[in-house]
Amino acid sequence: MVNAIIFGAPGSGKGTYASRLQSKIGVQVIATGDIFRELMKEDTPLGREVKSYVEKGLLVPDDIVVKVLKQKLAKTSKEKGFILDGYPRTVEQAKNLEKLAKIDVIIQLKVPDWIIIERLSSRRICKNCGEVYNLRYLKPKVDMKCDKCGGPLYQRPDDMPEVIKKRIEVYERQTQPLLQYYKEKRVPFVEYETDKLETPPEVAVEEILKGLKRLKLV
Repeated sequence: MVNAIIFGAPGSGKGTYASRLQSKIGVQVIATGDIFRELMKEDTPLGREVKSYVEKGLLVPDDIVVKVLKQKLAKTSKEKGFILDGYPRTVEQAKNLEKLAKIDVIIQLKVPDWIIIERLSSRRICKNCGEVYNLRYLKPKVDMKCDKCGGPLYQRPDDMPEVIKKRIEVYERQTQPLLQYYKEKRVPFVEYETDKLETPPEVAVEEILKGLKRLKLV
């Protein structure tokens, strides 16, 4: 059993690698963005509260995030462990997390800015079903049409190169104090670094697994 947090800039592959690690080592992936989207579909007081912030483009306050996370962790099998994606985002949140669970390892993805910009700016999403494509290495069979439902593909406004650069800057600024915090706490790190644009996810996941095995966590 391992409790991990995965850190990486937008487009570094966090979601992809976490889902593959889930199937390989049996952990549960807890992505706060996904949890919020699920909650917003439910007509509950908590769901409505989350929706009121997200729809205005505001960050969900810490006390609500902790409440949501507490619920999710309570449903997570203690024997399985988890990979947290998207939380914590501040040192204060990291301190709150310590009250809920012990963190065994930090998985840090180091990907150059140019790769992230190239990956995200060529991403396209189906308007109807949300299927994700990439114009470089995961093209649809018919140009700008979804293979699954035939819906039109579009580019998210935050996938434009100039916006991506800003998102990376925000991530760096936000995450540095957190990484420092966990280093001072002597939480072990498993780092995966790449300078190749089209590294298959399996290669990255194998490297991360090697690091976890070295630490005797899996």
